[in-house]
Amino acid sequence: MNSNRNIDGNRLNVNGTNWNDNNNGYAFGMALAPKTFKMKSHNNLYQKIVSYNNLLLAYKNARKNKTKKDYVIEFENNLNNNLKSLRTELLLHSYQPKPLKTFILRDPKTRKISKSDFRDRVIYHALINIIEPIFDKIFIYDSYANRKGKGNLFAIKRFDEFKRKVSMNGKIINNKFNDNNFVKGYCLKADIRHYFHEVNHDTLINLIKRKIKDEKVIWLIKKIIKNTSTGGIANIGMPLGNLTSQFFANIYLNELDYFVKYQLKVKYYIRYVDDFVILHFSKEQLEEWKDKINYFLNNNLRLQLHPEKSKIIPLSRGIEFVGFRNFYYFKLLRRRNIKNMESKIQQYKDDKIPKAKIFEIYRGWKAYAKWANTYNLREKIIEKINLSKK
Repeated sequence: MNSNRNIDGNRLNVNGTNWNDNNNGYAFGMALAPKTFKMKSHNNLYQKIVSYNNLLLAYKNARKNKTKKDYVIEFENNLNNNLKSLRTELLLHSYQPKPLKTFILRDPKTRKISKSDFRDRVIYHALINIIEPIFDKIFIYDSYANRKGKGNLFAIKRFDEFKRKVSMNGKIINNKFNDNNFVKGYCLKADIRHYFHEVNHDTLINLIKRKIKDEKVIWLIKKIIKNTSTGGIANIGMPLGNLTSQFFANIYLNELDYFVKYQLKVKYYIRYVDDFVILHFSKEQLEEWKDKINYFLNNNLRLQLHPEKSKIIPLSRGIEFVGFRNFYYFKLLRRRNIKNMESKIQQYKDDKIPKAKIFEIYRGWKAYAKWANTYNLREKIIEKINLSKK
């Protein structure tokens, strides 16, 4: 029996590193027979993490796009000694992350972002360099955030594929009003309430221990996750902005992914960090799954769906997901994305952003915006930039 298929022959696509079938049976067995299947675990990883070569690679990764920052230049001026010092602290178990610096980002949504000291970011990269390949193998195919070869644009492509299947290639439900977007199907658009602030440290560590048996690595991970600025209840929460938080977020919600795919047997499911969508032709089925998912989150991960942001929406209305409002025949940018670009233009007009910077911002925005039906919008935006200084 081909171990990556269920009874009706549909691909399960468990292994995040495979584009097609996953024939090793590994994650399939882990999901369906957790009591009898012995998961491969890893020992003796700590020496790889603290090796000088790995720390050097971690430094290079941490400084990408930041080579002109003062703190990077200062670290680099004494690079060899700084890396040796970090290595010594790790070997002696005397390493202690510095307190996080927090600031409020309004872009336009208000978020509390935590910034780690650069030397700590080097440690985070050193850790992720070694343990990310171990965990990425067990992530499902349709988890798209903070993973190599994935990302929001790949999530959108997958969404397009799923909506075609659920809607029978855009088959119209009711055409008496000649509305060619009124297609079959529904979407459960869900958001996990206060996700990063609610992650339970003990639950996270237990999940990591399923794969990592090296106690020294566990010690380092505990050091990192306990260094939090989230406030409130102890032993809960991860700082938004840390590389490790993004990675640990995928480990934590991998439990949800497996529950949805293998217990509920959902075909059309996509997750991007704490946002996820499920597509189906039946609204009643989505209602049932929504209740079961909320129960699972509450009882297994101490989380809950956001009561206002988790809704079942007809595909014909357009689904907001990873920055776009997705209709069957076209896509629109979210309004806040457009307003954010317009606010950057105003800053340029007020001499708060230099010319080189505004065009750099525009190029990045354009590369993203072109995935929607935005030709006229992009022309208007560049015109506004050009007229700002006339």
